[in-house]
Amino acid sequence: MADYHTVYKDVEGTTTEWEDLQVKHGNLAPKEKPKKEAWVPADEARKGTTEWLDGKTEEELEEAEDEVDDDRFMEDYRQKRLAELRNKPAAPRYGAVKHITGADYIREVSQAGQDVWVLVHLYKDHLSSCQLMADCLEDLASKYPGTKFVKIISTDCIPNYPDSNLPTLLVYLNGAVKKNITGLAPFGGKHTTPEGVAYALLQVGPVLQEAQGGTTQEAVAEQVQRRYLEKLIAQREMEHKKGDTD
Repeated sequence: MADYHTVYKDVEGTTTEWEDLQVKHGNLAPKEKPKKEAWVPADEARKGTTEWLDGKTEEELEEAEDEVDDDRFMEDYRQKRLAELRNKPAAPRYGAVKHITGADYIREVSQAGQDVWVLVHLYKDHLSSCQLMADCLEDLASKYPGTKFVKIISTDCIPNYPDSNLPTLLVYLNGAVKKNITGLAPFGGKHTTPEGVAYALLQVGPVLQEAQGGTTQEAVAEQVQRRYLEKLIAQREMEHKKGDTD
């Protein structure tokens, strides 16, 4: 029958009373006590490494210079990161309504770029409704330069397109039409404002972008609501002053 027995091991570096006596009488060499490594916070342990520096902005890199002892490493890394930041392609910014022709349509609209919202205004110069819409879109284009706004004479885009459908807005994303809106009625009729147009566009999706891919739909909705209230208050104050002078 096999002889089983249990072996108990002390924590590394500890000794028994018997071993202490043997060491005292010179029969055993003293055990070396294990060295305890000082605990270092994770962020401190990574300090001065590329992992710690990656992702920092230009300002943060300048501040980090005071925390790293290796000046040469820090300067080399800083120059490398600055070059990467400067060479990073900027998000497209538009800021105005661009007039295009039928020949430009595919390049300017269908091939505008990945995740770029494009708003196409079909119009005719002689229609006051189109001029009202144009004014609203110019206002929105300046406020949301991450969205591409273009305008094209309706019949240059679609031959024989009826004037009764004007103004028409086509909303594109990644080469596909997401929404087709005709006339002023969806925006407030003859009382159409930039805020009314913006509100209607928000029902389509995050069409309005301050920077391409960088503005949430909720943030834009708050901006639109604030601007609408500010305009309403200003209008009421003007009406009140006008009433006082009559």
